[in-house]
Amino acid sequence: MAQGTNTLDRYDLAADGDTTREDLSSIIYDISPTETPFQSNIGRDKATNTLHEWIVDSLATANASNSHIDGDEFSGDALTAGERLGNYCQISRKDLLVSRRANIVSKAGRAKEMAYQLSKAGKELKRDVEAVLLSNQVAAAGSSSSAPTTAGLPAWIGVGVNSEVDANNTNRGSGGADPALSSTDYGTPTTAATDGTVRALTEDGLLSVLNACYINGAAPNLLMMGPTVKQKFSAYMFSSNSRIATPYQDFGKNTRSGVGVVGAVDVYVSDFGVLDVAPNRFQRQVSSDYVDVFALDTEYAKVSYLDSYKTEVVATVGDAQRRMLVVDYALCISNPAAHGIYADVDDDTAMTAS
Repeated sequence: MAQGTNTLDRYDLAADGDTTREDLSSIIYDISPTETPFQSNIGRDKATNTLHEWIVDSLATANASNSHIDGDEFSGDALTAGERLGNYCQISRKDLLVSRRANIVSKAGRAKEMAYQLSKAGKELKRDVEAVLLSNQVAAAGSSSSAPTTAGLPAWIGVGVNSEVDANNTNRGSGGADPALSSTDYGTPTTAATDGTVRALTEDGLLSVLNACYINGAAPNLLMMGPTVKQKFSAYMFSSNSRIATPYQDFGKNTRSGVGVVGAVDVYVSDFGVLDVAPNRFQRQVSSDYVDVFALDTEYAKVSYLDSYKTEVVATVGDAQRRMLVVDYALCISNPAAHGIYADVDDDTAMTAS
């Protein structure tokens, strides 16, 4: 087919400056994840100094030979006063600079540019903090020329607080090593965990970590892992090797049409308690692998804020507005023995029994 002679078509309208109005939606589509499972599941409290400290203690090992003769002479038992631990507060922030014109011109999807950017930056900052808390960084006081850092979760689990607890609550690949506390810097983690050779997640290994946490006196209630590891975990639980889960369920009355199928394991009932199983997009990756699986007793972990999330108005310079979103915080692992880690996971490899 062909156009009629002298037809003015859509393309002619753009020949000498397009006279059509743009068709730009007033909705901004952003699917960036904002869930922060670690922060959402643990507690929070107030820090009053840049070094936040606390005391951990434990009972002596149960003595099955505790027997005395009638009228035995009194002798003092060896007593302990606990151990002092600490973590430094870290400053994380977002700096925003928006010109007067950018703020007031008509835009798609928002009225004021600064308000829109503040909303985005607040979500980004919380994601940053989640990644920091789950990093393998150590604690550092900082200086006038270097930023202070708070020790992340992997740098706490396995530090070996004392001889009575914190034993065997880590499972690492070949060459891996536990983190360590400083002997001089207020009991802060100053030696990070050493990553080992990645290997498959195993049920036996995970159960050994849960068993160690239980023996230490904890009751882990959360298994947290990277999203691809979560898929391997669910796939294994549905396999014939585990004989635990079945990939279907009678839902009874269902508001949706069709047959409902369960394809994930979100709650794991162990010999030592019931654990939620949560994927976390912000767990650290080593060579693209989500390497850490955490068994957490969330009662014994919190974020301590020297200064909680806030927006500061920075003095205007020139023809632009300036805002700073800032948070000052430390990770407080109340007792490292309450948590366990199965480290060095190859998330491309299926979970196995042993």
